[in-house]
Amino acid sequence: MRDFFTPGRSLAIGSAGMAATSHPLSTLAAVEILKSGGNAMDAAIAAVAVQCVVEPAMTGIGGDCFVLYSRNGGVPVALNGSGRAPEGARAEWFAEQGLSEIAATSPHSVTVPGAVDAWCTLNAEHGTKGLDELFAPAIRCAEDGYRVAPRVAFDWRRNIAKLSHDPDAKAAFLPGGEAPRTGDLMRLPALAKTLRRIAREGRSAFYEGEVAAEIVAKLKALGGHHTEADFARQRSKPVEPIRTAFRGMDVYECPPNGQGLIALMMLNLADHVDLAGGTADRTHVLAEITKAAYHARDAHLCDPDHGELPVAHFLSEEWVRRVLPHIDARRAKALPTWDEVAHKDTVYLTVVDRDLNAVSFINSLFGAFGSGIFAPGSGVLLHHRGSAFRTLPGHPNAIGPGKRPLHTIIPGMVMKDGRAIMPFGVMGGQYQATGHVDFLSKVFDLGLDIQEASDAPRSFATEGRLQLEPSFAPEVVEELRSRGHEIEIVDSPIGGCQAIMIDHERGALFGASDHRKDGFALGI
Repeated sequence: MRDFFTPGRSLAIGSAGMAATSHPLSTLAAVEILKSGGNAMDAAIAAVAVQCVVEPAMTGIGGDCFVLYSRNGGVPVALNGSGRAPEGARAEWFAEQGLSEIAATSPHSVTVPGAVDAWCTLNAEHGTKGLDELFAPAIRCAEDGYRVAPRVAFDWRRNIAKLSHDPDAKAAFLPGGEAPRTGDLMRLPALAKTLRRIAREGRSAFYEGEVAAEIVAKLKALGGHHTEADFARQRSKPVEPIRTAFRGMDVYECPPNGQGLIALMMLNLADHVDLAGGTADRTHVLAEITKAAYHARDAHLCDPDHGELPVAHFLSEEWVRRVLPHIDARRAKALPTWDEVAHKDTVYLTVVDRDLNAVSFINSLFGAFGSGIFAPGSGVLLHHRGSAFRTLPGHPNAIGPGKRPLHTIIPGMVMKDGRAIMPFGVMGGQYQATGHVDFLSKVFDLGLDIQEASDAPRSFATEGRLQLEPSFAPEVVEELRSRGHEIEIVDSPIGGCQAIMIDHERGALFGASDHRKDGFALGI
């Protein structure tokens, strides 16, 4: 039970449905769909569409998504809604141009957005309501306007420079040359028009015709290799979830090209280290298993359609035995680091309905406001997932025709005795795999409820430093420094979490939503 004398949130309670998102309007949209008879997938699609309007730094229809879906509490199915590089994108070309990386604001960072196709696929296969009804709340927000929430305003203000890079983005998102303040009214009429077209015509409204033509023309004008045929080819892909055992449960993740595999590798390491000790001890150990697993990620993770990725090996006891001797429970090791930006921006949401259908849903532009490249006629802000590609020919994650880049976004699902007990997710780019392990350990090792586990201070070992939120006690910071960690106290929160716990015995649903965001969980 939480301490009612200190600031914090109570768990949300429900029995006929629960939604947890990072924005109030998104949670309300989901709950209204549930109350009107829609199922969890209906509610999730309605919620994510709203977030693509009201949290433009975090997500949009110009991004990608991944989804786990448990029907009636059973073993989840998965959908990979990530987009592919243009057929004209070749690592050799980048090498010839002397480009050692793909800049976030470059047209080459834009892979074909996969989210809209994934939404349409999920709606057709698992939904009960039409897209016209599901998109109605998002269209109202875009057309009539919405009031900017505090965390949204915080992120907006930090990204004025990126939005100023493209005159079209600046005109749409920086009215009067300034970021909107908390409480300002924002409208996105072009996006409302595009959402109406998708609701009416389906995926073709985005991947063919005027919308695709405008996006391709914009990218080509900036030097991109994109064609309308690349957009028309985009299809989401049903995939088999991967899993591992943890504390008597099974944790399911989407397979690569996402980094869910890395979370499972870390959970396997967690079986052999102490994550239930004092704050300094568990923070140190979490940092060390992060460095070990992320080193493997950086060297090997890629699109399995275009490269060999031995998932079974990385989930084996053999891999754990090879890595464990390199983890020192008392001293930080300087393992090789990776060279991508640590914290990217994403929305995660989860919904459970009265029939215990459970959705774990993550949708992203990657970095704040994606690439910053905006198609004004259609209102589409484009992500920059392609910046996660390498430009080194022969690297498993090298950019290439039709390839999907390494993805950081990962929805999760916990099963026990063959039944789903917790859809969950932790936003925050590279942090997400570490975030999954930290959150699960706080719930199942430390005994915190899911809201307490979400609220607790976060850390992340990245780029040779151990990042800590300011809420860590000074004595813990000093102890970690004495163990050899280079400490960085961050000025922006690490990640964001949503989760729903299903109590099958009592028929109760418990929801949690991160205090670091504007949203909340709400049950019916």
